[in-house]
Amino acid sequence: MKIDLSGHLISTTTQPLGLEIISASGDVLKDSSGKEYLDFVSGISVSNLGHQNPGINKAIKDQLDRYTFAMVFGEYRLSPQIELANKLVKICPERLDSVYLLTTGSECNEAAIKLARRSTGRSEVISFKGAYHGSTLGSLSISGNEKKKSSFRPLVPDVKQIRFNHIEDLDLISNDTAAVFIEPIQGDAGIRIPSTEFMKSLRRRCDETGSLLIFDEIQSGLGRTGKMFAFEHFQVVPDVLTLGKSLGGGIPLSALISGKEILECFQSDPELGHISTHGGNPLACAAAISLLDQITQEGFLDEVMQKSDYLVSQLKQLPFKKVRHQGFFIALEMENPQQVQKMVQGCLERGLISFWFLSCPEAFRLAPPLNVSYENLEKGIEIIRETIRSIN
Repeated sequence: MKIDLSGHLISTTTQPLGLEIISASGDVLKDSSGKEYLDFVSGISVSNLGHQNPGINKAIKDQLDRYTFAMVFGEYRLSPQIELANKLVKICPERLDSVYLLTTGSECNEAAIKLARRSTGRSEVISFKGAYHGSTLGSLSISGNEKKKSSFRPLVPDVKQIRFNHIEDLDLISNDTAAVFIEPIQGDAGIRIPSTEFMKSLRRRCDETGSLLIFDEIQSGLGRTGKMFAFEHFQVVPDVLTLGKSLGGGIPLSALISGKEILECFQSDPELGHISTHGGNPLACAAAISLLDQITQEGFLDEVMQKSDYLVSQLKQLPFKKVRHQGFFIALEMENPQQVQKMVQGCLERGLISFWFLSCPEAFRLAPPLNVSYENLEKGIEIIRETIRSIN
């Protein structure tokens, strides 16, 4: 059921999906008419453990009985923040031993730009064509969709974009480069997976020039690709890692993770180098702790890979032009954007939520909750099968 969003609440588009959701549980949403939908996008990789996850809900309620907010981030020693930082460092490579908590992915990448410039004393930032790093001014400046950027120029200066997965372009990284931002697997560009050779060459080039290598794992991190982090598929470790979306279990939370010497740059010259009033909100931290406890359970990520392999094997039997994937990070490419629109709408009408990419109109995305049931995987596959038959 669609609702009119033309009143006091402004939508981000003139044609939103417009579902009036009244309840959500696991991998199923229900609208005001009582119709149920399989959520095969997880709120764009936010609800990695589904909706109303019992462990996350309990953690939030327990923290709610203690306090919801105490002070702007960094001024008090709050146990949910400390415990979360310890858990994040435990699952990260050794060089990533310190955490700065924020609210959203865009804010996290914005802070990372500042951190790179402050810690290196350089101004140039390099990112990749096709990238999506957020919609605040700095994060938009290092993103790749010109259509989304043009109305807001001039953007942040000294940003250069090079081609993704083109080793020859890495020579453009120089001693003037503060940082190179990259999604280890590009999300909004339609799930673009680089070669291991490219990623290792990128690491070497940043080492040669003294540039920080910053991995944006806001979409791809925390189990989405079948490993804790997408960079593990390439055996390459960043200098700085940004996390968001699923981290807070549905509550706004992001994390900037790096070495202590780098992150401590925010403490001086100037003091309060980055301020986040609601960064590390205690409720969000409690939710994140529960999320990490669940996805680090033995065998959890193995099961994610088994389920995603099964889903992809079924999708590859259907007449899609291409199926690009890593774990539950999936792009289904069709002949043209018109077919994609019909596919997304047809799935919605049949009770399955998929979604398009901003920068890849000829494909649409699937990103089910990591703990989706096999029963609902089967239902989803059948809806996709029926829909693609109806438009061919």
